[in-house]
Amino acid sequence: MKKIITGLFAICITSCNTTNKEEILKETVSDIHVVGTMKNVIWKGELEGRISLDTISDKKGLYGLGPESYLKGELLINNGICYVSEVTSDSTMTVEKKFDVSAPFFVYANVSEWNEIELPSTIKTIPELEQFIEERTREKKRPFAFKLKGTVSKAVIHIQNLPEGTQVASPDDAHKGQVKYELENTTSDIIGFFSTEHKGIFTHHDSYLHMHLITEDESKMGHLDDIEINTMTLYLPKN
Repeated sequence: MKKIITGLFAICITSCNTTNKEEILKETVSDIHVVGTMKNVIWKGELEGRISLDTISDKKGLYGLGPESYLKGELLINNGICYVSEVTSDSTMTVEKKFDVSAPFFVYANVSEWNEIELPSTIKTIPELEQFIEERTREKKRPFAFKLKGTVSKAVIHIQNLPEGTQVASPDDAHKGQVKYELENTTSDIIGFFSTEHKGIFTHHDSYLHMHLITEDESKMGHLDDIEINTMTLYLPKN
C-alpha cells in the first residue's frame, strides 16, 4: 500500500509540473499567441523547439516571429507565408519559404483587417517609432501585431547563428555566431509585435517592440536592430 501511495504521489507531482510548465509556455492575450519566453532561451539555455510552426492550423492572415530552434536562424510569418533565414557568410544568407521549422519562443496572431497610418517624416528611428505607436494606441487592445511597408534609408538586421554545442546562460552566450547585415535604400516589409507587458517574453528587456524585416525581393530577412526610415506606412489592426 505504501508503494502504491508513493507511486500515485509521484504521478500527481509529475502531472502538476507538466500542467504548470504548459501554462508558462503557452499564453493567449488579446488574440496574441505566445509560446516560450525569450528570457528562458537567453538565461536558461532552453534552445529546443517549443512550437512547430506547421502545427498552427489557421494560416489566414497569419503573422509571427521568433528565432529558429537552437538559435540557428530567424523566423518570420508574413500574411500566411513562413520565411526562414540562415547565415551562409558574413555578407550572405539564405531565405527559404517553409513551415517545417520550430522555435524556442514565438509570438503570432491572425489579422484580417488593418488601419493605414502614414508615418510623420519626423519618425526615423526605432525609439521614435516605439513612442509614436505607444501614443497612438493607448486606447487600443494590447498587445497587438503591426506592420510597416515602404522604404528604409538604412537598416541593420541580424540572424542568430549559434555554434553547435554552445552552452547558453547569458545574452553574450546567446549572441555567439550572430551575424549583422546592413541594408541601404531598400523597399521592405517590417512585421512587429507591440506590448508593454511582455519584456523578456517576446520583446527585449528595454523595448516594447520586436520586429523582423524582409526585403521586397525576399532575399534578405532578419531581426531588426536599427533603422533609418525613409517613407513608410504603418498598419495597425482594426479592433
